[in-house]
Amino acid sequence: MTLNRSEKTDFSKGTVWKVVLAQSLPLMVAQIVYLLYNIVDRIFIGHMPGGEGAIALTGIGLAFPLTTIIAAFTNLFSSGGTPLFAIARGAQDEKRAGRIFNQVTMQLIGCSVILFVFCYLFRKPILYAFGASDQSFPYADDYLRIYLLGTTCSMLATGLNSFINAQGYPRHGMITVISGAVVNIILDPLFIYVFHMGVKGAALATIIAQTVSAFWVVLFFHSEISLFHFDFREWIPDWKLLKEIVSLGITGFIVQGTNSAVQIACNIMLRMYGGDLYVGVMTVINSIREVLSLPAQALSQGAQPVISYNYGAKKYSRIKSTIRFNTIASLGYTLLAWIIVLVFPKQLMHIFTEDPAMIEAGSEALFIYFFGFVFMTFQFTGQQAFTSTKCVKRAVFFSLFRKIILVVPLTFLLPGLGYGVHGVFMAEPISNVVGGLACYITMMITLYRRFPQDDQPFTA
Repeated sequence: MTLNRSEKTDFSKGTVWKVVLAQSLPLMVAQIVYLLYNIVDRIFIGHMPGGEGAIALTGIGLAFPLTTIIAAFTNLFSSGGTPLFAIARGAQDEKRAGRIFNQVTMQLIGCSVILFVFCYLFRKPILYAFGASDQSFPYADDYLRIYLLGTTCSMLATGLNSFINAQGYPRHGMITVISGAVVNIILDPLFIYVFHMGVKGAALATIIAQTVSAFWVVLFFHSEISLFHFDFREWIPDWKLLKEIVSLGITGFIVQGTNSAVQIACNIMLRMYGGDLYVGVMTVINSIREVLSLPAQALSQGAQPVISYNYGAKKYSRIKSTIRFNTIASLGYTLLAWIIVLVFPKQLMHIFTEDPAMIEAGSEALFIYFFGFVFMTFQFTGQQAFTSTKCVKRAVFFSLFRKIILVVPLTFLLPGLGYGVHGVFMAEPISNVVGGLACYITMMITLYRRFPQDDQPFTA
């Protein structure tokens, strides 16, 4: 599946499914490796000697909402800027595309500094508010106060990598992630076991890896292969353009921000009804979900620059073909992933922990949590179609609808109705079915069926 240079950078040419896969497959590999260097932390921590693994996993789980908030602010600028960048390129407005890229760069750096200072200074009350106990807090704090030192590198590596992919160089974007992942995978066992640093070692390995990834991104945008480069003159805030970026990026921000809200709600209710053990179980389940949802997410993310570029170029038939392909491919994959969970729950849990109680409780929770996983296809595909075509209000609404209107209230409500800890795990599948179908059906009615013939004016 080889595309020439013009097809790499011009998404209005070539067979649609080949263009989408050419974008998605390197992105998928990159994200798998990215998850590895996050999940490897959890695997090594979960198998720490002396019986510390289970409570250490709980501590890491308590730190997740804050790391997710950092990812949310990265998305605010990156997921807002990248579609606008691709649309400008599709409209042949390279000057505007370059300005968007530089404005996003400036915002990522400034925001990372503010987040670091705030989260570092207030991490103790925040962690206790997120459900920490006196037993789990030291592990969460040890991890977080080191992890936060890499905030700027993390946001630059993740936030600017999408601009590499949007230029048609997903393999270079893949290297961004792989370079950091290899470093992390090598350093994790060294720091955790050889130097006996525990969760501190996992955090230190992560920030070194993030620094390596950020270095590669900066190097790419200084190279001749990049169509766009850093221009400090373009870093002066353009408030009108930033409003456009943030308006579109608010969807990505809400997606990640609501993930944080869900994690906080789950941690609080699981600790209340099941104790620290079940907070650790949710840490493992979140890790499994991240891995299994990744290919479907990569498909939708790989399609994003293709949809946005063709939206700018008024090639609406290619947008519809992209949506159809993504739906079919993602449905097939999520069905397979669901079957894997049903058949191998204990084996999946055992990857992360040797604690018999956690394996037993987690296996039962997996059956509940992943019920209806196939319906996530509709959320991923519908949400990406809205974001890629600047349908901001609809994208924002369905981000809020699934997590804030459905998951969070159900997480607090169901345990008290007699379902106990199982009620916490039931909230996710209910939201997948209701939220996923609502998002996709709305996208088909209000967007897909309204696309005109190619080259005709259209406002989504």
